[in-house]
Amino acid sequence: MKVLLTGGSGFVAQHCLRLLLKHGHDVVTTVRSAEKGQQLLSANPGLPTTKLSYVIVKDIAEPNAFDKAIISSPPFAAVLHTASPFHYAATDFENDMLKPAVNGTLNILNAIKAHAPEIKKVVVTSSFAAIINMQSPPEVYDESMWNPISWEQAQTNGAMAYVGSKKFAEKAARDFMAVEKPGFALATVNPVLVFGPIMEGSLTSLNAVNTSNVVFRDMIQGRMKDGITNGSFSWVDVRDVAAMHVAALEKSEADGQRFIAAAGRYSNSEIASIIKKHFPSLQDKLPEHIELESSKAGYGIDNSSAEKILGVKFRDLAHAVVDTVDSLLKVEA
Repeated sequence: MKVLLTGGSGFVAQHCLRLLLKHGHDVVTTVRSAEKGQQLLSANPGLPTTKLSYVIVKDIAEPNAFDKAIISSPPFAAVLHTASPFHYAATDFENDMLKPAVNGTLNILNAIKAHAPEIKKVVVTSSFAAIINMQSPPEVYDESMWNPISWEQAQTNGAMAYVGSKKFAEKAARDFMAVEKPGFALATVNPVLVFGPIMEGSLTSLNAVNTSNVVFRDMIQGRMKDGITNGSFSWVDVRDVAAMHVAALEKSEADGQRFIAAAGRYSNSEIASIIKKHFPSLQDKLPEHIELESSKAGYGIDNSSAEKILGVKFRDLAHAVVDTVDSLLKVEA
C-alpha cells in the first residue's frame, strides 16, 4: 500500500521506513527540510520516486500543517505518524510542548478526515510516558492504564512537560476518534526507553546521538570509566518498535488497539558488562570491576498484546547492546 510516514528522519521512523520498504509498501515521508529529505533518499539508494519520496512539513503544530502533504495521487492507504514537535529548549511548557504535541496529532487526523478519505488506517507513535503512574505505580502495567498527570502538573518542569505532552497527544487522538468517527481506524504504539542501532550514515558525530542511546556513547567514549551510573529501567529495541508499527498498520486485528513496546528491564551495569564481554578493544573505556546491579526490581509490564496480536518477538538485551555499539563505533571510525 502507499503510506505517509511523518517525521521520517527520527530514530524510530528511520527503522519504520526501512521495514515498510522491505514489506513492499510505497512511502512518502515528511521531513522538516530538504536536507533531511535528501539524507533519507541517500540512505535508501536506487529507489524510484514512486517507491520513496519526501515532502516538507516544517512545523507539524502549525494550523493545517498536513493539508497538502496528505493529498496524493495515487492516494495514500495508511499513515504512520511518528513526528513530534521539536524544541531544543522549552521554557513555556504549555505553549512550547503541550499544545504543539496535541495540535500536531490533531493536525494529521483532521487533514486525513478532510482531504484523504481513502486512508483506512493510522498508527500513531505514543509513549509509555502516557501510561506510567509515577505517584502510585501498579505491580504490572497494561494498555488500559493512563498516566494521571494533569495539564497543570505537566507545566511544572521539563520532564513533567514531556510526559504530559505524550499523554495529552494520545488522549487527543483517542477523543478525536470517539467524537469525529472518521473513516479510518487508529492504533498506537507506546514504547519505553528505545535502544538499538542507528542507521548507517544517519550521524556524522556521536554528539548528535539520540537521547536513549547516550548511555552507550558515554560508555564507549570512556565517560563512565570512573563508575557506572545506577538505575534500572525498562527498554525495547528500536527494530522491534518498528516491527510493531508496521504490523499494526498491516493487521486489522490491531484496529483501535494500544500496544506497549517493552522487552524487559535493564541496568547500566548490565550494559557495561555486555560491552566489556563482546568488545575487548573497549576494555580500557570501562571500569576494571563492574558490580552488577539488579534490573529486576520495580514494576512489571504486560507486553503480551504485542506478541499475540502483532506477532513481535522481542530481542534480548545482549543482542541490542552489541548491535547498538557496533553501529556507534562506525560513526567513531
